[in-house]
Amino acid sequence: MERVVITGMGAVTPLGNDVPTFWAGLKAGKCGIGPITHFDASEYKAKLAAEVKDFDPTAYMDKRESKRMDCYCHFAVAAAAQAVAQAGLTEGSFDPYRAGVFFGSGVGGLHVFEDEFAKLLEKGPSRVSPLCVPEMIANMAAAHISMAHGFKGESICPVTACATGNHAIGEAYRAIKHGYQDVMIAGGAEASIIRIATAGFSNMKALHTGEDPLAASIPFDARRSGFVMGEGAGALVLESLSHAQARGAQILCEVGGYGATSDAYHITAPDPEGAGGARAMEMAIADAGMTPDQINYINAHGTSTPVNDRIETLAIKKAFGDAAARVRVSSTKSMTGHLLGAAGAIEAIACVMAIREGIIPPTIGYQQPDPDCDLDITPNHAVETPVRAAISNSLGFGGHNATILFRKAD
Repeated sequence: MERVVITGMGAVTPLGNDVPTFWAGLKAGKCGIGPITHFDASEYKAKLAAEVKDFDPTAYMDKRESKRMDCYCHFAVAAAAQAVAQAGLTEGSFDPYRAGVFFGSGVGGLHVFEDEFAKLLEKGPSRVSPLCVPEMIANMAAAHISMAHGFKGESICPVTACATGNHAIGEAYRAIKHGYQDVMIAGGAEASIIRIATAGFSNMKALHTGEDPLAASIPFDARRSGFVMGEGAGALVLESLSHAQARGAQILCEVGGYGATSDAYHITAPDPEGAGGARAMEMAIADAGMTPDQINYINAHGTSTPVNDRIETLAIKKAFGDAAARVRVSSTKSMTGHLLGAAGAIEAIACVMAIREGIIPPTIGYQQPDPDCDLDITPNHAVETPVRAAISNSLGFGGHNATILFRKAD
């Protein structure tokens, strides 16, 4: 079995369009949520979102190429380029057929779909772009990343709603651990702050409908009333330890364990006993050969919906036992909103940075404790403390659960 390490990271987020800016925002407790600007939301129940700001895709590709991609692909290609640059991967430094891409999206190119469907209705079928399908489908982020960097190994797009990013990282970890690949780019991208998604989520009563950004995404708070949609991408370069050492790469962190389960319960609601989420955590910790009391930080799924936060608290207690009272927890979705298929990827980066700097990012906006969420959720301010091991939870619609464990690379 190979040990698996992280050698590069990239991010496009509501808090900033690279990892240093994103991480600085998390440490400072910065809120990336504001009024929706992507469309006129005056007639919509939800008025707020966590949008990416001041992003220029032509910093990563030429203008002609950018016009042939949905913006979720723009985010993905940018994040992957940052990760590859930090990893120092260049032509000749890896076997292209042992370098792959596991990069997902919860919904793919919704912007293109919305624009082209409007053309169909208003101008007729002949006016729909011949590139509509390849711009719209969810696997195109993985395809564009593989083409940009010459990765000719496995290229796969997991689509598991809000668990997508974690599944991509976890399955990339397994591909390297079991010797199938040497290097993987893994992560997720999402750009779904559009009219149909906002209306759909609102009508299922999943989105927060207030207008105060600081009281919108408030995980574990008794006042929580729904999530806030976010957008962006996160990418990580995973390598076998032996491959990274052979080429003299900087090792940022080790991926120590992975657990994945299915609730097999409901299309949107989590198992009320939290069994699936708990088992995913137990599996990740066991895979790493560790025990719950050795985990210092949990980056919670923490969506700010009444049900999710209560059930995730229950799952953490089941998985951690007595250690649940001592482990630090936070939900960075309080600052970034919920990036859906990209959430696990940027939250993995938060875990890696927490380990590297010994800083646990906060859960901002926390005012009213909920007795059903009685964990140490690191309220409002970051905490400096040694972090040797952290886990990141992602729990998706359809009952998809995925947990990744990160630890210091000794």
